[in-house]
Amino acid sequence: MKMIKTSLAMVTVFAMGLSTSVLATGDAAKGQEIAAGVCAGCHGADGNSIIPNFPSLAGQQPEYLLKQLMEFKADENGVAVRNNAAMTPMVAELSKEDMENLAAFYASQKRAPGKVPDDSDLVALGKILYHGGNIENGVPACASCHGPTGTGIPPRYPALAGQHADYTMTQLDLFNKGERTNDNKVMQQVLTRMSGAEKRAVSAYIQGMH
Repeated sequence: MKMIKTSLAMVTVFAMGLSTSVLATGDAAKGQEIAAGVCAGCHGADGNSIIPNFPSLAGQQPEYLLKQLMEFKADENGVAVRNNAAMTPMVAELSKEDMENLAAFYASQKRAPGKVPDDSDLVALGKILYHGGNIENGVPACASCHGPTGTGIPPRYPALAGQHADYTMTQLDLFNKGERTNDNKVMQQVLTRMSGAEKRAVSAYIQGMH
C-alpha cells in the first residue's frame, strides 16, 4: 500500500511539473499557408510525417505546439529554451501570431494511425509500462499524463499515439541526458529510472497506439 501511495504521489508531482499556462489561438487557414512553405518537407503536408526522425504534428494539442515553437526560437542572445539545430533557424522569422496559426492548423488535422512494430514482445512490455509504469523503480505510468489512449490531456499534456518510435526514443534520450529541459526536468526524473529496453519498449508501443 505504501508503494502505491508513493507512486500516486509521484504521478501528481510529475503532472504538476509538466503543466503549462501557454494559451493558443490562431487561424488554421493562415497556418496552412505557412506550413506549406516552411514545414511540410519534414512534417508532411497535413502534419503526418513519413520520416521516422521527424515528428507527426497532426492532431497535437495547440497549446503544446505553440509552447514548443516559442521555445525553439532563440532570444536576443542567441539562446533557445529548447535548442535544436534544425528547428531554431526554421522559427527564427516566425512571429508569435505565425506560431499560433501553425498550432491551430496542425491541431485541426487528423492524426494518421502509426504502424505497430513487428517485435510483439517489445510492444507488450511497452504496453505494461505505458499503462502501469514500474512501481519497483518508481516509474509512473505514461497514461497518467498522456491519457490511456495516448491522446494527451488538453491543454497541458501532449498527444503521443502513433508517434514515430525513432522520434520518441530520441526525445527520451535527450530528456534523460538533460539535453532537453523545457519540461522543468520532470521527464529526466522519470527516465533516469528506466532501462534502455524499457524506453525502446514504450516508444514501440506508442507508435502502434490508435
